[in-house]
Formats: sequence, structure tokens, C-alpha cells
Amino acid sequence: MTQINLNNIGKRYNFEWIFRKVNYDFTSENNYVILGANGSGKSTLLQVIAGNLTHSEGEVQYQVAGSKYQEENIFKQLSYCAPYLDLFEEFTLTESIAFQEKFKPFQTGLDVKKIIELTGLEKSKDKQLKYYSSGMKQRIRLALAVLADTPLLLLDEPTSNLDKKAIDWYQKLVMDYSKNRLIIVASNQQEYEYPFCNKQLNIEEYKHS
Repeated sequence: MTQINLNNIGKRYNFEWIFRKVNYDFTSENNYVILGANGSGKSTLLQVIAGNLTHSEGEVQYQVAGSKYQEENIFKQLSYCAPYLDLFEEFTLTESIAFQEKFKPFQTGLDVKKIIELTGLEKSKDKQLKYYSSGMKQRIRLALAVLADTPLLLLDEPTSNLDKKAIDWYQKLVMDYSKNRLIIVASNQQEYEYPFCNKQLNIEEYKHS
């Protein structure tokens, strides 16, 4: 089982607290969504959980399959997707998948060819990513995160730049490849982004001066 415990977590920029005193437990028995208005700190909290941002106070504890991990090492156990993450735009899709596979393996039974098929971008597999549309790039970000062999999956506004067909593709991808994982989504779009989540954390409940 995968478990994350937030103990009195707070984050501030300069003298302004984004959130404070967040006490919450995540376990792989459930899927979670972090809710809140735009600018309320959803993405910030998700990045703190991922170890991408340092929290200003409190402690984050991680446990995966009975082993405890320090914050600086948890990146090996998680996949992260957000529309603002950069891709190597000089790479082709084929090269991007092969590159990730070197440092973060994919789930059993998946190779480069199969992953390309799952993205639905076979016709563009040898095209540099700088020539892809924003929606195509988001498909790649999602595929690289969801298909990685990691027990923790973090998704920040995952359907950004996706049309209805691609949103359906995203939901099916998560359902097919996220069994026995701890999923945390930052979103306000229930119909599109987190219909599979059964637990909620509203970041606006943790606003303190």
C-alpha cells in the first residue's frame, strides 16, 4: 500500500501564506482530488506533495509497500503530469518515450511501439514535438505519467488543451493503467478530470493569516 501523510503543512511566498496547517492522509485504497478556486493553491499543494516545491512548515511522510521514503527520494516512486511541464521539443515521440524508459520504466507489457499506439499519435511518431499541437503535447505528458511503473500518480489539470475525444481517451487510460495506485488530481472539472476520485481535499479550508 502507498501512503502519504501531510502533517501541519504550510506554504508561503514572502509574507503571504498560500495555505497552512494541512493535516491529511492519502492511501492507495482511495483516489483523491484537491479542490479550490483558481489561484487558491491546488497546484502548489500538489507540487509540495511531489517534492517539486519545498513547504514552509510541517512534514510530508511517504510509505510505499512498507518502506519509508525521504522527500528528496520520493520522485523515484511517482509520476507527475501538468500542462506547464516542458517536453524535449527537439525529440520525436519515439525518442521521447525511449528516453523516459531509461530512467523511469513503464508498466509490464508496454514497449515503445505499444505506447505510441496508446497515444493515438502513430502518424506523428517521427515528427519533432515542437511541431505538435498543445493537445497532442498534453496527450504525451499524460501517457508518460500514467503508463510509468510508479505507485503514485499526480495529475494537475490533466485535461487542459484536450478536446472531448481526447478527454474520453484520458479517462480510459487512467482507468486501464492505474489499478493499485494512489492517484491525486488537482482540478475543478469533475466530469472531465476526476470522475474516478472518491475523496476530496478542499484547499480553501486551509487559509490562515
